[in-house]
Amino acid sequence: MALEFKLPELGENIESGDVVNVLVEVGEAVTEGQSLVEIEAGKASMEIPAPAAGTISAIHVATGDTVEVGQLAFTIDDGGAAAPAADEVPAEEPAPVAEAAPAEEAPAAAEEAPAPAGGGETIEFKLPDLGENIESGDIINVLVAEGDSVDEGQGLLEIEAGKASMEIPAPAAGVIKAVHVAQGDTVSIGTLAFTIESSGGAAPAAAPAPAAKPVPAAPAPKSAAREPEQPVVVRPPEPKKPEPVKHQRPVNAVSAAPNVRRLARELGVDIHMVKPSREGGRISMEDVKNHAKGTIESGGGGGSRPSVQGAVRVEKMSAIRKATMNHMTHCWTTIPHVTQQDWADITHLDELRKKFAKKAEVHGAKLTVTAILVKVVASALKAFPNFNCSIDTDNAEIIYKDFYNIGIAVDTEKGLMVPVIRDADQKNMIQLAGDLGSIAQKTREGKIGLEDMQGGTFTISNLGGIGGTFFTPIVNSPEVAILGVGRAVKKDGRMMMPLSLSYDHRIIDGADGARFIRWIVDALEEPLLLALEG
Repeated sequence: MALEFKLPELGENIESGDVVNVLVEVGEAVTEGQSLVEIEAGKASMEIPAPAAGTISAIHVATGDTVEVGQLAFTIDDGGAAAPAADEVPAEEPAPVAEAAPAEEAPAAAEEAPAPAGGGETIEFKLPDLGENIESGDIINVLVAEGDSVDEGQGLLEIEAGKASMEIPAPAAGVIKAVHVAQGDTVSIGTLAFTIESSGGAAPAAAPAPAAKPVPAAPAPKSAAREPEQPVVVRPPEPKKPEPVKHQRPVNAVSAAPNVRRLARELGVDIHMVKPSREGGRISMEDVKNHAKGTIESGGGGGSRPSVQGAVRVEKMSAIRKATMNHMTHCWTTIPHVTQQDWADITHLDELRKKFAKKAEVHGAKLTVTAILVKVVASALKAFPNFNCSIDTDNAEIIYKDFYNIGIAVDTEKGLMVPVIRDADQKNMIQLAGDLGSIAQKTREGKIGLEDMQGGTFTISNLGGIGGTFFTPIVNSPEVAILGVGRAVKKDGRMMMPLSLSYDHRIIDGADGARFIRWIVDALEEPLLLALEG
């Protein structure tokens, strides 16, 4: 019997996708769950599995096609039509009576499908939501293996996403029956990660087929004794000529995650030529990179791929770098930026900072210019509430925030991260200095949590410790302004600090920008102003 397999749902609000690779050929035998086609949709690549075992009798899509959900993709012959006809049954064996089949054969089919060993419910555990606007993450470590017994809440894998690392816990106690992800994989929300047989109550026995349901005269294959996992339309095949094969592919399929296949395409590597280093033959990112490196060093592999002018190195982009790339692109392309710059004379302020530094050290804190700036900015935001808001473009509304959480840009080995000091307006400078030292250390050690980087209302980026003067910081959406700080320099005997204020011109006018940065300059040059107006 022919199964007309149509493209299933790919995710919320995803109506179509691009065919990256067709993984099977006409006439090829496939098993249930075997990947048929690789689709790129909704910023992610995914492999679409076969709903049942059978033989590919027709392929209706090709590499490069844009296909819609519900579009016919493959015709699969599941072998149901191969059952012998009644007149082909040997003479000494009477043909089965069709009317008796529902009552006699259906229960027998139920007996052939015993409940899973261990009596527990089988859980297909998919990657849960990791945080607001996070669609995927990189697997740092898989903490369990097939056959391991796990407790509810036990960590199954460690994943890096949205500039933070986190462990994903088991949803229930049980035994790991299958691991579908590997270290180094980039996985999307909703990706099947583990199959777990829970240690709960016994699974319900298979119910016999309804008596009214017709059963074929001859026993059906085992795969036909249950409903397909994905909805398909089943109808007798119409006589037609097989469609020509539009692609060429080696007979041997490969096992590789979608992100690994994508890397191979970007490097011009034929993934079928890559030798896997892992048990089970699954190709990893490192396998593809090593193959590409070997091809380059051997002079382009005899013309099998485009030559590269000079040696190259390929490194996987970290989750932090990818998150920064995506977020900064969004900020720069959606916010009309204006940057205003000014000098602040911090000669007197620096003298006071040095004078009271030991008092801060008694409390285990280091009184820095950044700590002082946090206090100054928190006070400035109260005086200029349009700098402490966000824009709801859908409803054409301005959301004013009555809390003051200051983000601090921190340079780490993995990339830029922005942890947040909460309620900065309610803390004195020594408390702020302590908070600043604590979050900076946690960030650089990789111990910062995702919640520590959310909820900011304004950001400070201080590059003074590195050098440089003025620059153009990018507003950290959904915030509407950011203050950039350069290295203070001696000018005419005075200590002058360069300030760069970038803001969202949709909500902040140039005059307000000038007033805001001048307020900060005045507060730094005359600290008493904080007590008077802050």
